[in-house]
Amino acid sequence: MTPLDMWTYGVVGATFALYIGIAIWARAGSTGEFYVAGGGVHPVANGMATGADWMSAASFISMAGLIAFNGYGASVFLMGWTGGYVLLALLLAPYLRKFGKFTVPEFIGDRYYSQSARIVAVICLILASITYVIGQMKGIGVAFSRFLEVPYDTGLYIGMGIVAIYAVLGGMKGITYTQIAQYVVMIFAYTVPAVFISLNLTGNPLPQLGLGSEYIQNGVATGMSLLDKLDQVVTDLGFKEYTTQTMGNSLNMFAYTLSLMIGTAGLPHVIIRFFTVPKVRDARYSAGWALVFIALLYTTAPAVGAMARLNLMDTIQIGPIGSVEGNLLYDERPDWFKKWEETGLLQFEDKNGDGRIQYYNDADPEFAAEAESYGWAGNEMVKVDRDIMVLANPEIAGLPAWVIALVVAGGLAAALSTAAGLLLAISSAISHDLLKGVMMPKISEKNELMAGRVSMLVAIMVAGYLGLNPPGFAAGTVAIAFGLAASSLFPALMMGIFATRMNKAGAVAGMIAGITVTLLYVFQHKGIFFVPGTSFLMPEMGMGQDWFFGISPNAFGAVGAVVNFTVAIIVAKLTAPPPEHIQHLVEDVRIPRGAGEAGGH
Repeated sequence: MTPLDMWTYGVVGATFALYIGIAIWARAGSTGEFYVAGGGVHPVANGMATGADWMSAASFISMAGLIAFNGYGASVFLMGWTGGYVLLALLLAPYLRKFGKFTVPEFIGDRYYSQSARIVAVICLILASITYVIGQMKGIGVAFSRFLEVPYDTGLYIGMGIVAIYAVLGGMKGITYTQIAQYVVMIFAYTVPAVFISLNLTGNPLPQLGLGSEYIQNGVATGMSLLDKLDQVVTDLGFKEYTTQTMGNSLNMFAYTLSLMIGTAGLPHVIIRFFTVPKVRDARYSAGWALVFIALLYTTAPAVGAMARLNLMDTIQIGPIGSVEGNLLYDERPDWFKKWEETGLLQFEDKNGDGRIQYYNDADPEFAAEAESYGWAGNEMVKVDRDIMVLANPEIAGLPAWVIALVVAGGLAAALSTAAGLLLAISSAISHDLLKGVMMPKISEKNELMAGRVSMLVAIMVAGYLGLNPPGFAAGTVAIAFGLAASSLFPALMMGIFATRMNKAGAVAGMIAGITVTLLYVFQHKGIFFVPGTSFLMPEMGMGQDWFFGISPNAFGAVGAVVNFTVAIIVAKLTAPPPEHIQHLVEDVRIPRGAGEAGGH
């Protein structure tokens, strides 16, 4: 066993022992503890737990990988997710907390005085949350496959088992205190390597400032900024310029950002966090603290992405482009390369038989012609999974074994913390909203708790199965989940708080219309329920890739939300207004006076 293996097993083993120990200590004994941790979590602790819940595998593992390969274009994730959290903290969280219900479907059912609305909200919540968990399962599979040096599928099965142990056992009480520990692990795991790498490449210990600092090569200042150097490296190999490339057209960038923003504000597993504090005022405080904790990681991510891309390119392109010895010999590839090959997430194919690795953009006709003159026969890095970049970055940069081990532990903490929160949202929707709220109102608390745990186990198995063939990289899959929440739950929540005359017919019609058009567009591109081979694009009818004004399926939630609002408003105008007592209730929820203890559950 190598020193790296010893460090990794030690650090990951210790953190897992801590998580499971906390779950046993904080084992939920009532539905109140299972769903909202008894409503007694301190605002700062809740802010930290929210930060961990929020910073999923998509944020920790995948976002910097996206930034590494999409440059400026991937800023939609930073702007959308951060802006969405501000939207949630200011416009939704305090009012929902004052309303005093456990779950999002429960709020929608009571506000729209309709069991039908509650059932539709449960279906929308499950669709969005399951899609989100697929993204977490991808992250779990990536991290475990590298950590245990096993195939991706095996890593995924092991991760499912770990999630099942502590999420099913502890409920929200166990998850909250576990997530506090996971946040601490996560933020150290993300920032410590970033500091080391920033020092190596720029001499600046703050990665946020290092991104704009002068690039240092082999201890010598180059007179060129790090971003200028990166632009030069990627464009010399036929890739788009890092600092100017976009994800589709300007409309797609706008729709993508908007979809992530309003999807954030409609995500049930984050909203439910604001029910775990004692008072409405505490919900505001914990939202503020969560923003501080989230900002630590989100301001570091652009630097991590840029530096990871530069390190990867420099590892493979070791000399002048086109020279015989300018490319790394495959037999001399570093250990990290070999270990990621074992997971199947990094793949090399020697297309010209020279035993060296050529990594360039063979889709660029101009550079492809130039590459041909060098004797190159195509890009030989046939697979570089974007989700490996953060986990591989410390190894690529040659950092100490304990730093690499810390990053593995952080990646696992990120995926596990959000998966647990999402699974709780799914189980509470099924056991509390569907079973107790609609089908079996007289069910005992003990049986409701058991139903919650069983539904969580089923959700783990479904998400794990779908995670074997995810519809894309982790952050892309999560973006689809945000789109589903944006097109269905967010408009219903916003109109439920701010539109006094929005009625049940409008809310139900809007949710159904919004999620239907979004699902149809997503399934058309990604396959029905993401099953490979079931996509149904029809280019002959003008429905090719991104046919709707160039908007990608990952960004389509914004369009679905517009459809939702439009349909809801039209139907509400044509049908009877809500009862007087509901209109007064909506007005009361928005009044800050008397916002102390929450209403009854």
